[in-house]
Amino acid sequence: MANYKYVIYEKQGNIATVTMNRPEKLNVYQFIGRGPDAKEFYDALEEAAVDDDIKVVILKGAGRAFSVGHDLTKVGFVYGFGTGKPGERRPSQRVRLLYDRWAMEDWINKIFLHPKITIAQIHGYCIGGGLLIATLCDLAVCADDATLGHTEQRMGFAGSGIPNMNVLIATVGLKRAMDLLLTGRMIDGKEAERMGLVNKSVSPSSLDEEVDKMAKALCLMPRDGIAIGKASRHLAYDSMGLTAGTAQGYYSHTMFTNLRWEEDEYNFFKERRDKSAKTGFHGRDERYTGLV
Repeated sequence: MANYKYVIYEKQGNIATVTMNRPEKLNVYQFIGRGPDAKEFYDALEEAAVDDDIKVVILKGAGRAFSVGHDLTKVGFVYGFGTGKPGERRPSQRVRLLYDRWAMEDWINKIFLHPKITIAQIHGYCIGGGLLIATLCDLAVCADDATLGHTEQRMGFAGSGIPNMNVLIATVGLKRAMDLLLTGRMIDGKEAERMGLVNKSVSPSSLDEEVDKMAKALCLMPRDGIAIGKASRHLAYDSMGLTAGTAQGYYSHTMFTNLRWEEDEYNFFKERRDKSAKTGFHGRDERYTGLV
C-alpha cells in the first residue's frame, strides 16, 4: 500500500477504507486544479480499484467532519483570477474548461463509476463537494446529527456548477434537488434519510457498527458478480443520461467562474480578496439567517 499524507488507506479482508485526513481543515480538498491533497484521494481510490481482494470501499472523514468540500482559500486562483495583483487578466475560457474538465471527470469517473461497491460513512459536516462525494457513492449511511448541504451554491451557482447534477436529481427527485441547490440550506441526517439522500441515518455511536455490518454483508457477493453489476449499472446510467452530467458539470462551472457581480450582490471572491476566506464564507451564509 502507498504512503499517503492527506488520506488514510486501510485494508481489512475484502474491505478498503479511505479516510480523508485533513481534520484541521474539516477535510477540504483542492479538487479543482488537482491539488496534491486531491491527487492522493484519487490515487487511494485507484489503489482500491485495482486490488482484486477488495470488494467494498468505505469513504469517511477524520476528525469532526466527513468533508466540507472544496478548499475555498484556493478556488479561483487556479484559473489565475482573484489575486489582486496589478495587471491581472480575466482568465481565458480555455484555461477554465481545462481545469474544470479535469476535476469533473476525476470526481465522476473515480467515484460514480468505481468498479467496487462504495459506501459513504457520514458524520459531522458533509458540505458542498463533500456531499457530492457521498451522493456519487453507491450507498450512504450518516449519523443522525450530521449536517449536510450544498451551501457552496450560495456563492451564486443557483443550481449550476455541480459535477453531475443529474445524479442528485435521480437520487432525491427534481423538487428536493432544487430545494437543496437553490436555497443552500443545511439538513440533518434524519431529514437526509427521509428525502432519500442517504440510505440510513443512525445514532452517532452506532455509525461505525452499521457501516461495518453493511460492508460485510456486501462482501458475501462474488467478485465477478460485483464487477458485472457495476459494469451493468454503468450501461444503465448511460441510458438514463446520468453520465452526461460530467459534461454539464464542467460547462456550467466554467460559465459560473465568469460571472459579473453587480454592486448590490454578494461577491465571495471580492470579500476573500479584501478580507479573508473565513469572512467571505461566513458573510455568504449569514445573509440567509431566518430565510431558510
